[in-house]
Amino acid sequence: MCGIVAYIGHRQAAPIIIKGLKRLEYRGYDSAGISLLNGGLNVYKKVGKVSELETIVEGKSLESTIGIGHTRWATHGEPNDINAHPHISHSGNLSIIHNGIIENYASIKQDLENKGYSFKSETDTEVLVNFIESIKEERKCSLPKAVRLALNAVVGAYAIVVMTKEDENLLVAARKGSPLVVGIGDGEFFFASDATPIIEYTNEVVYLNDYEVAVIEDGELSLRDVKNVQKTPYIQTIEMELEAIEKGGFEHFMLKEIYEQPKSIKDCMRGRLNAEEGRLVMGGIREYANKLINTDKIVINACGTSWHAGLVSEYFIEEFCRIPVEVEYASEFRYRNPIINEGDIVFAISQSGETADTLAAIELAKSKGAVIFGVCNVVGSSIARSTHEGAYTHAGPEIGVASTKAFTAQLTVMFMIALKVAYRRGTIGESTYRNMLFEMERIPQKVEKALQLNEQIISIAEKFKDSRNFLYLGRGYNFPVALEGALKLKEISYIHAEGYPAAEMKHGPIALIDEDMPVVFIATKDSGYEKIVSNIQEVKARKGKVIAIVTEGDEEVSKIADYTIEVPDTLEPLMPLISVIPLQLLAYHIAIMRGCNVDQPRNLAKSVTVE
Repeated sequence: MCGIVAYIGHRQAAPIIIKGLKRLEYRGYDSAGISLLNGGLNVYKKVGKVSELETIVEGKSLESTIGIGHTRWATHGEPNDINAHPHISHSGNLSIIHNGIIENYASIKQDLENKGYSFKSETDTEVLVNFIESIKEERKCSLPKAVRLALNAVVGAYAIVVMTKEDENLLVAARKGSPLVVGIGDGEFFFASDATPIIEYTNEVVYLNDYEVAVIEDGELSLRDVKNVQKTPYIQTIEMELEAIEKGGFEHFMLKEIYEQPKSIKDCMRGRLNAEEGRLVMGGIREYANKLINTDKIVINACGTSWHAGLVSEYFIEEFCRIPVEVEYASEFRYRNPIINEGDIVFAISQSGETADTLAAIELAKSKGAVIFGVCNVVGSSIARSTHEGAYTHAGPEIGVASTKAFTAQLTVMFMIALKVAYRRGTIGESTYRNMLFEMERIPQKVEKALQLNEQIISIAEKFKDSRNFLYLGRGYNFPVALEGALKLKEISYIHAEGYPAAEMKHGPIALIDEDMPVVFIATKDSGYEKIVSNIQEVKARKGKVIAIVTEGDEEVSKIADYTIEVPDTLEPLMPLISVIPLQLLAYHIAIMRGCNVDQPRNLAKSVTVE
């Protein structure tokens, strides 16, 4: 949440920062701002999207080779011009951008007010910049030292970049709990919340670790922790193409990412799965593979869409590996006293690899001696670096706030891991193993075929775009898909929707059903098919409108449902990879017809790096 961009070097900073903020706008779009050193610290900021910022800086003198910029997802203080970042210190000497929450800001603010400091905004960030300034003035120390001393006293999460009007060759940055990457160019440096604003200029980066402070001074990068212990920057080369973060002819990133799923699933399997040779290799799981194979318990921690991927994973791990699985909301796991024993296996699933609650759950599980496996998409992310082992999904950048290809990529990775473990444990035989591998290889083509249903789904969306409520029902492997379908609709169309196991409908939700209630059934041919047909009959008896996702050639459901969407057949455990596609498209088209911004839905941001 919140997007940070900063630049220092030989180019003009403003165009780089504003372009970078546009690429980070999926992290927050309540307000945006930029601070440049140009005859003093000049700050321009505006409530709304980055385009609003562009309007107010038009015609202004923006000549500067150093600057910081920010696009905000509001935490402390409502979205408005005053609360927008960057913030300036009381004296006007320092400017700061910040992603995160300073939990003890109130007590710090009171101390500063007692010293004569005044505040214009409601933010914890303005408190932090004044706290840094007070230390700098009282200790008569350098800005890097003042930042380190201040961060030793704050409680909470932060990624910050600070600049001073006293030195045009100095930027100071630090992180704890919120991502921050340093881009290293030829005589120039970049800071950003992730690599997307940087790849146009350099592919060499340093991912800051928690409690590290990076200083750019006189064209050199130095790295220390908040205790002033010197660190050696670890420079990595990122592999990302510029076109991967562009829309590529699609109207929205979300639609592009839905249509990328045949490729993203294939990329996820590339180099890992070869059905002809009977080969399945998970290179990121080696040292702890035996512990995973021999464990008596697996816990999956995740949030949002990743939690739904975890639920599907629970089904096939238990079915094939015969290992008990618990799927936990990371936000709840971290605040109770979970029973985790030394050697237990914990999976952390996250698209960004920066989800604050999931990271906190990892640290709690590690403190109890668990072995942590990470499944995430972003190379070099915090989860990738804080887990023992794991696997990248290789889905490519996901810019749309509502996850689509992340879900199917996470399922693909978790399925491959489970299949490998089951085969090694001897809980599945050779024929089952080979059959699964062959069917996995066919999934991208079947997803491609499901995408060809788009025009039919548009016509269904047109009929239900004005509905106020939706109910999504599924059984077995398709129950989590129902949850995911409901979440997608809620996120981007603002229609209230709920997902339930179909059999639970009779235990409450059936009271909601009338002629105005659309009910989406995931009713593909599987072990629970006859039961879900009965559930459809129950809805129809109460005049509910049924939209059914069915297997190609289905005749029984087609006779009773109001609308049927036929998807390609596959093995039951793999069906969520296909049955979710129509639900993603349905949510997308309903949202578009309602005039919603599907890439930047209200109140949401892509990477939830605060509690």
